[in-house]
Amino acid sequence: MNNAFRIERDLLGELPIPAEALHGIHTARALENFSLAGKSVHPELARAFGDVKLACARTNRTLGAWADDRLKADAIDRACRELANGDLGGFIIVDALQGGAGTSTNMNVNEVLANRALEIISEIRNVECGDTSPLSSTRHVASNQSADLSAHSKPHVGCYDYISPLDDLNLHQSTNDTYPTALRLAAIRLLQALEKNVVALQESFQAVEKKFAHVVKVGRTQFQDAVLTTLGREMSAYAEAINRDRWRIYKCEERLRVVNLGGTAIGTGLAAPRQYIFQVVDQLREITGIGFARAENLVDATQNADVFVEVSGILKAHAVSLLKICGDLRLLSSGPEAGFGEIRLPARQAGSSIMPGKVNPVMPEMLTMVAAQVIGADAAITAGGMQGHFELNTFKPLIAYNLLFAMQILSSGCRAFADRCVKDLKANRERCEELIEKSLMMCTALAPKIGYDASAKLAQEAYKTGKTVRELAREKKLLPETELNELLDARKMTEPG
Repeated sequence: MNNAFRIERDLLGELPIPAEALHGIHTARALENFSLAGKSVHPELARAFGDVKLACARTNRTLGAWADDRLKADAIDRACRELANGDLGGFIIVDALQGGAGTSTNMNVNEVLANRALEIISEIRNVECGDTSPLSSTRHVASNQSADLSAHSKPHVGCYDYISPLDDLNLHQSTNDTYPTALRLAAIRLLQALEKNVVALQESFQAVEKKFAHVVKVGRTQFQDAVLTTLGREMSAYAEAINRDRWRIYKCEERLRVVNLGGTAIGTGLAAPRQYIFQVVDQLREITGIGFARAENLVDATQNADVFVEVSGILKAHAVSLLKICGDLRLLSSGPEAGFGEIRLPARQAGSSIMPGKVNPVMPEMLTMVAAQVIGADAAITAGGMQGHFELNTFKPLIAYNLLFAMQILSSGCRAFADRCVKDLKANRERCEELIEKSLMMCTALAPKIGYDASAKLAQEAYKTGKTVRELAREKKLLPETELNELLDARKMTEPG
């Protein structure tokens, strides 16, 4: 080969790795095996892994790990902080969908952190770097260099006998407790962002509720004319639905704060000291500022994924609210001449390559697609949650991929919809008044005076003749003019009593 590479070994054999790559053989095998989503793990999951590994490293350090080598401990700490800050996220390259319950992601993280720590320390300290065990060994090879290493060379990328992805970065850990903990942390952060954007959408609807408070219009049930209401009241219903969603989303964080970190492989804490198990969650809480708590039953928290299914259900409920609202807005703005046309959506782009002047409701359409995608993601999360068997749910990568993606697109979708659509809604008062006068439901206001049957006959006649209810009532002199006008006052029809 023309370019330098290193050979790494695991229990399955050897693989060449680009000499300066921060990943290692475990990541390389995952890249060979899993090319599914075409996307690496979510950036927030990678960042969360940095915080989780930092909590583990600091706990281990407190308990005496690397006590004889402060620079090594400092380098590991710094590498973890860099990943947590997003600086190393581009090196977490395994596919988001992967077999093995997330082991590929955990090992990608371990290898990157180990190699980044080696990079950090290589400029500070010379150490002896010799051969290692078959499970974590490496040697550098190039077309023009020897495989032998100087006894006093600086530690380099791949020098795992000095900093090991397994013995150091995975010390007292398992994929089975670090991956779900990182997922919970990533989900909480995305939920917090989502909540802010849901609040922004709620406030946008509350603003137009006030703006449209006095715009009377025809109400509709089952796609048929109903009694009168106001555009403000319609908007208030949307705002209240979004408010309920916001509260549900806020409460989700409580479920996600309970973690199984320290439980290692199946929740029994095997291979981890008792002090580590009791301290590591405290470190995570201090690092993140989030009130994490160790699960009372680590075995339960390791094998069951129902909390993620529950959170996904809340996201789906929000998606259903958005679908309903978007459908209403598209209909209310339809036309603008041959449809309802009671509101006007802000024009955001040309709507057709063949029909000049056409403007489409692109923002409600966008959010409708987001909501549909979230509902689909919920189905995948449900399938992943029910497939956990015995002591471990191995389908957490499926859950993570869909849950974090759903949170991300809901968050960005709500913000864009609030900013680019709702806040600039306009009422078409003239159209609303026109439809009110034509509505057969004006008869409802007359029923208490002339009776239900007489009102129904009046509505039928108005429908057949094309005359308005007001016109027919005047022709038939059903009520004195003053009383008729009082009863058919559109504004009063929308008020209680």
